[in-house]
Amino acid sequence: MLNKYETLFIIDSDVGEENEKALVEKFKNLLETSAQLESIDEWGKRKLAYSINDKNEGYYVLANFSADSEFPRELERIFKI
Repeated sequence: MLNKYETLFIIDSDVGEENEKALVEKFKNLLETSAQLESIDEWGKRKLAYSINDKNEGYYVLANFSADSEFPRELERIFKI
């Protein structure tokens, strides 16, 4: 049985536009192969609510997907890498 999930990830804005697109594509491919990707919405660069590692801005991406209950834990592990 597949459960519905939503994840929001923020990419460091200092990596550059090409690398931002490459990372979004990487995670999109991961979600398409390991889960059923329903939608991916790139919000673009936005100001963070508070500084993280002296950064005030990040590139936001929201993804909705369906997967088994084990996949979110694996996705979180990959995000941390």
